Amino acid sequence: MDIDSKNTLEIVRTINEEDKKIAFAVEKELPFIARAVDVVVDAMKIGGRLFYVGAGTSGRIGIQDAAECPPTFGTDPETIQGLIAGGKPAVFKAQEGAEDSESGGADDIVAYGIGQKDVVCGIAASRRTPYVVGAVKKARQLGAKTLFVTTNPRSQFDLEVDIAICPHVGPEVIMGSTRMKSGTAQKMVLNMLTTAAMVRLGKVYENMMVDLQLTNEKLGERSKRILMTIAGVDYDTAARVLRDSGGHVKTAVVMLRTGVDRQEALRRLKKAGGFVRVAIEGTGERPKA
Repeated sequence: MDIDSKNTLEIVRTINEEDKKIAFAVEKELPFIARAVDVVVDAMKIGGRLFYVGAGTSGRIGIQDAAECPPTFGTDPETIQGLIAGGKPAVFKAQEGAEDSESGGADDIVAYGIGQKDVVCGIAASRRTPYVVGAVKKARQLGAKTLFVTTNPRSQFDLEVDIAICPHVGPEVIMGSTRMKSGTAQKMVLNMLTTAAMVRLGKVYENMMVDLQLTNEKLGERSKRILMTIAGVDYDTAARVLRDSGGHVKTAVVMLRTGVDRQEALRRLKKAGGFVRVAIEGTGERPKA
């Protein structure tokens, strides 16, 4: 209540003290987050998609997470998408009033052809944002699985969805500024949803992303470093094997760790369902849910 009378260091210390509470709030929701991850994994295994739906800060956080998955994990850009009230212009400039339309959210769900294979994750700090509520309701009517991330207490959540994730972060440092604690909590949850899903889908070996796309020089160099770390080879060897693998990091890892050629590495990966560890060890046992 007295932040307006504090000096600069006191202001940022106050913000930091409040931010420390966020991880503990998210921790309490881990069982629900894990269930949500399994829903996403099951959907993607049958060709389903994950859609984040939000307005303002929540919408932008969803779009950011969706946009970062293709270069990081090699996903098709269609697999994880973010919808925001007001459309693309709202990513860069607030579109006042767009979030107040339930029908607008429902219309976007229909426009994207969302159906039974898909998962729709609503994101709204208050739970009440009409655009998000309308989208989730329509998705549910169309048979999609529905998730909802809100920073209100679970006891106040009354929307019909498959899984609600409710990290209660408490009041914001500046009243109503949900881009702060609420936004940080939402970002943490979405990080877990997609990262854990990608691990469960075999896109990570040890703690390294091995399904990234070589779309720029930075990612090409990262791929070589990954190979050097995993296989203990020098830069030139990593570059050569990556080239011989057709620029596919997973294949290159199996080639380096087992000494097989590209075709055999691809065969092993196919048999292992894309899980590098299984392809290398030849156990045939994929990670359990």
